Amino acid sequence: MPVRIVSLAAHSGAGKTTLSEALLHRSGAISRAGRVEDGTTQSDHSEEERQHGFSIRTGVLRLQHRDTSITLLDTPGFADFVREIRGGIRAADNVIVVVSATGGVEVGTERVWTTADRFGMPRIVVLGKMDRERAHFAATLADVRATLPGPTVAAYLPDGEGPDFRGLVDVLSDEDQVPDELRSAVAEARTVLTDAIVESDDELMNRYLEGEEISTEELRAAFFRAVHAGQLYPALPVSATTGVGLDELLDLMVHGLRSAAERGDVTGVDGQTRAPTPEAPFSARVWRVSMDPYVGKVAHVRVWSGTLRAGDTVRNTTRGAELRPAHLYVASGRELQEVPELSAGMIGVLTKSPDLHTGDTLADPQHPIEYDPLELPDVVHTVALHPQTRQDEDRLGDALGKLLEEDPTLNYSREPQTGEMLLGGMGEMHTTIAVEKLAALGVKVSTTPPQIPYRETIRATAQAQGRHKKQSGGHGQFGDCVLRIQPGKGYLFSSAVVGGAIPSKYLPSIEKGVQDAMVKGSLAGFPVQDVHVTVLDGSYHEVDSSDLAFRMAGALAMRNALEQARPVLLEPVMLLRVRAPASFTGDLMSDLQTRRARVQGMEPEGSVFTISAVVPQSELQTYNADLRSMTGDRGAYSVKPFGYQEVPEHLARKVIEERRAAQV
Repeated sequence: MPVRIVSLAAHSGAGKTTLSEALLHRSGAISRAGRVEDGTTQSDHSEEERQHGFSIRTGVLRLQHRDTSITLLDTPGFADFVREIRGGIRAADNVIVVVSATGGVEVGTERVWTTADRFGMPRIVVLGKMDRERAHFAATLADVRATLPGPTVAAYLPDGEGPDFRGLVDVLSDEDQVPDELRSAVAEARTVLTDAIVESDDELMNRYLEGEEISTEELRAAFFRAVHAGQLYPALPVSATTGVGLDELLDLMVHGLRSAAERGDVTGVDGQTRAPTPEAPFSARVWRVSMDPYVGKVAHVRVWSGTLRAGDTVRNTTRGAELRPAHLYVASGRELQEVPELSAGMIGVLTKSPDLHTGDTLADPQHPIEYDPLELPDVVHTVALHPQTRQDEDRLGDALGKLLEEDPTLNYSREPQTGEMLLGGMGEMHTTIAVEKLAALGVKVSTTPPQIPYRETIRATAQAQGRHKKQSGGHGQFGDCVLRIQPGKGYLFSSAVVGGAIPSKYLPSIEKGVQDAMVKGSLAGFPVQDVHVTVLDGSYHEVDSSDLAFRMAGALAMRNALEQARPVLLEPVMLLRVRAPASFTGDLMSDLQTRRARVQGMEPEGSVFTISAVVPQSELQTYNADLRSMTGDRGAYSVKPFGYQEVPEHLARKVIEERRAAQV
């Protein structure tokens, strides 16, 4: 049976999950269509999706139309769930991009379009919600063609719009099949479509230029070839609510979209190739991992070549381990159906394989190959986690392990300076959902913005003595040293002691004391960095001197010296890269100035600009929401640590006062 794997992608709220539900119902895969509002759709079946009313995971759905098996991958619309979006698109062979006929192209539409371009995906553009008030096909199509690069053309026109939307008219249909009131519009659209079709076929182009008439059958055949090859992106109006346009969309998916075999050989990281046929050596990629409370880890795989049968041994070439799946499944919504084999062009499921991770390649051990991993962006939003009880704290590690296993775009770390447990993700919604998942796993946490890990350093050279003397019967304690400290890159400890004033065996103890004092600086108790320390002189006692005494003396001398060396407060800074349409450049630059940013450069890329700047970490805690507001959600950014810089004096005073008040 022919197979099509199609990813549904759109901006959140464009109606793709409703469309997927309508397609399942129209094809007979389900007897009754569910509703997103009721939490009854096949795709959004997790508790979090029901509560929030939008997709969080990529739903795997299966239907059949005209003897063709179609697997739909319903991806989330929120950019926060980028791993699910990119994984779902990459695991498919084609993409249906859904655009609301009332809202037009939105930022999420642009993002999924760019991802489809990156993976070279043939696509269909569905202009949905055509039955809604203010739906406008021509205006929305013009928006698509102006905003999204590529040859998008109308394959069908609507018969009526809004509540009057009652049918579709095939642009390539004969004139006598077109309603009188639409003949002019269809004739114009047919000219545009015909020009696009013949441009994709050299033979037709030559005949067309010579004035030869091209039959409708020839145009239609060339049209499907062009859609297969990604040379044309057909657009059509649809209403998932009323069902108008669903049959035409299903037919277009069957006849216009490519099968796995038609996408060509798949290439590994070392240049090896695999033919996408059941007869080739087996290979597959894990495109997502989920955690089921009953089944455990569930690995969703896209089979690129060959055939895997239950009980076969395969190699995880990414990690060098072998596994032998006893059971193979295909998914449809929340249900798993066991199958005897998985072959090229199928989306399958493996269970009870704890060592499988997102991006892993599976292959025939006799014919190993490894595919490149899915590229994911860096974390942009971080929160500090605070377990509510001791029991929650004890369970947190295991629960976080399950979350990170399922979603590699989440990141967990412990800030060594502040001791905070930090959870990072792709945005506020992403971390909010993660916290809700922790609660579902029995771990309750609250969140706060992370503390800023300030540090201290010095701006002058200073010299001080540390003398530790204590007598308490028997052997006493005596240590005495003189230190010089000066600004320098990094930490450096050395000795300039001459004449045996301090035996060399005590120098390591003095250094330990110095490091003890550097843990808490003299300004506000933050760690000290970038100091060079030299032991100049000192004295010792044959009986009372000890390692402990010189460690105490070293710490005392260091604290005394720090107070005299013009200590200053340092703050962490980040390298920020902001990418947004050029029209927002002025607003972005003005906003960066208010954040004490040092702009490093601006790089134009078509209608988009990328701004690089070094910005204090404390100024970026609300940047995720602020950037969305400034750019209408059309901006994206990344941040990476970029060292430390001195805090302006007026801000430093405030930080120091708050720190000292908290320590009282």
